[in-house]
Amino acid sequence: MKITILGAGGGEVTGSCYLVETQQARVLVDCGLFQGTEGAGGLNRPPLGSSSARLDAVVLTHAHLDHVGRLPLLAQTGFTGPIFATPATIEMTGLILRDSAKIQSQDVERQNRRHQRAGEPPAKPLYTPAEAETILQQLKPVPYDEPVPVAPGIRACFAEAGHMLGSTSIKLFLDEAGTQRKVVFSGDLGPKGAPILRDFETFTQADVVFLESTYGDRDHQPFADTVAQFIEIVKQSFEQKGKILVPTFAVGRAQLLSLLLASIFRQKIVVPFPVFLDSPMAIEASRIYARHPELYDEEMVAYLKEGSISRDLATLKMSATADDSKAINNCPGPCLVMAGAGMCTAGRILHHLRHNLWNPQTHVIIVGYQACGSLGRMLVDGAKKVTIFWETIAVKARVHTLGGFSAHAGQTDLLKWFGVIAPVKPRVILTHGENGPRTALAKLITERHGLKPLLPGLGEVIEL
Repeated sequence: MKITILGAGGGEVTGSCYLVETQQARVLVDCGLFQGTEGAGGLNRPPLGSSSARLDAVVLTHAHLDHVGRLPLLAQTGFTGPIFATPATIEMTGLILRDSAKIQSQDVERQNRRHQRAGEPPAKPLYTPAEAETILQQLKPVPYDEPVPVAPGIRACFAEAGHMLGSTSIKLFLDEAGTQRKVVFSGDLGPKGAPILRDFETFTQADVVFLESTYGDRDHQPFADTVAQFIEIVKQSFEQKGKILVPTFAVGRAQLLSLLLASIFRQKIVVPFPVFLDSPMAIEASRIYARHPELYDEEMVAYLKEGSISRDLATLKMSATADDSKAINNCPGPCLVMAGAGMCTAGRILHHLRHNLWNPQTHVIIVGYQACGSLGRMLVDGAKKVTIFWETIAVKARVHTLGGFSAHAGQTDLLKWFGVIAPVKPRVILTHGENGPRTALAKLITERHGLKPLLPGLGEVIEL
C-alpha cells in the first residue's frame, strides 16, 4: 500500500490530488487544479500521465476547483471509471467544471487571435466543454457516514466537513492480503460556528491522517467581529455613496454575503440599496444551495422560519449576461457588487476592479484565501498599482481583508478536529498549506500529542 502526493504538497495549497494504491486497486482522492502560483499552468497536466485508464475510481472531498479542476484531464487519457461524491458535491462539480471549461475556451480564443496576428501556432485549452461533460457522466452519489465500496478491497466513508455545500472528510478502508489500513483525508475543513452549514464531524480511528493546513499558523478574526466590521464598511460606503466590490467565490461566499445583507436590511441598519450578484455561476450555486436544506445548520433553519431572504433582499439583481454586467458601471453608489473569481484571477471582477480601483470612494472587501501570485493577493499585500487587461491601474480604493469569512478552519479548529483522532496515535501528514502554516501546525501537534507530522513534497510517495 502506498500513497503518492500529486498535488497540494511541498508548500502548495492548490491542486489537491492523492493516488492511493494497493495490490488490487488504484484510487484518486480529489483531482484539483493548481491555481495562483507562478508556474501553476505547467503543473496542470493529467495527474497520472497516460496511465489513467488503469485507475479504478476517484473519490471527491468537495467541489472547489482546486479539488476537482483536473478531472476532465482523466477523460483525455482514457479513464472511464466511477467518481464518488455526495449529491450536493455532484451538482456543484457540474457547475464548476462547466464554468472552468468555458473560461479556458474563451481565454484560448482571445490568445489565439494574438497568436494569429503574430504568425504563431494556435494554443489549445487545458480541456474542452465536451471533455468536462464526458467526465461528469461518471459521477456517482454516496451517502454520508456509511462506508461504500469504491474499488476492489477499498471502501470509503464520507463525513461532514463544514467547508462548502456537500463537502466531506473521507476515511478509506484499505484491505490487502489480510491486512487493513484506515486512511483519513480531512479535505478542506470549515470553521466551527459559521452560518448556513453544519459544523465538521471527526473520525475517531485511523492509521494515517492527511490533514489540511491552509491556516495552520493562525486563527481567523471571530465571525461576530467580522460581521460587525462588514456592517461598518457597508454603512460608511452607504454614507459616501460609494461602490463596494467583493471578489466572491461563487460557491459559499456569495451565499453567506447574501444572507448577511438580507439580515442587515431586515434589521434596518441601512436603507436597502442595489446589490448585484454578477456571476452566472454564483446564481446557479445559490439555486443548488436552495435545493439542499438538509445540509443547513439549526441557525439557518431558524432564520428561514422567521422570514424570507428574497423579501429581505428585494434589491438583489441577478446579472446573468455580459450586458447585465456592463450595465453595473452606470449604476451610481451606494451599491455592492459580488463577482468572481474569488482570487481575482479571471472573471467579471477584473472589469469592475479596472473601472473602480482608482477611485478613493471604492471599497474592496477580500473575503477569502488569496493564493500567492494572484491579483487578490497583490491587493491584500498593499500593491499601489496593478495590471489588469494589460493596463496599469492605480490602487486608490480602500482594501479590507475580512478573514473571519473564510470557509477554512483556523489553527484552533484544525487542532480541535485532529484532537479527536489523536489519541489513537495515527501517522500525520500535513498538506494543502504553505510551508509556514504547516510547519507551525506540525510544531503544535508535536507539542500536544507527541506526534511528528510529515510535511511531504510534491510527488513524494508514502509507504503504508
